[in-house]
Amino acid sequence: MASHNEYGNFGEETATDYLRAKGYTILDRHWRTGRKEVDIVAEKEGTLVFVEVKTRRLAWQCQPMDVLTPAKIRNIVMAADAYVRYKRLDMPVRYDLITVSGSTQNPHICHYEEAFYSPVWYR
Repeated sequence: MASHNEYGNFGEETATDYLRAKGYTILDRHWRTGRKEVDIVAEKEGTLVFVEVKTRRLAWQCQPMDVLTPAKIRNIVMAADAYVRYKRLDMPVRYDLITVSGSTQNPHICHYEEAFYSPVWYR
């Protein structure tokens, strides 16, 4: 596996551990529908949380406005909608972003709750 893929996997594991420590229940990871994917699906206090994880070696590469393009947001929302329909869930939904940067020995984690809202134009 390429080193950037290994580092990405490290970031997702780090984000998962972080969420569990904060009281989230992890429901799914890498949930796919077609070519669209949600990195982490979690639940906390009755809210379904879809989490996009971005891992970069340098902190300045993890700015939310740089990693969440309109196309990426649309794909996350479409995958989340498919997840809710597939699982037949009826609960509030939130979209979060977690960025992981730095070394594997001392990662820096930023959690942006409600990083974006579902656009009405996603379909």
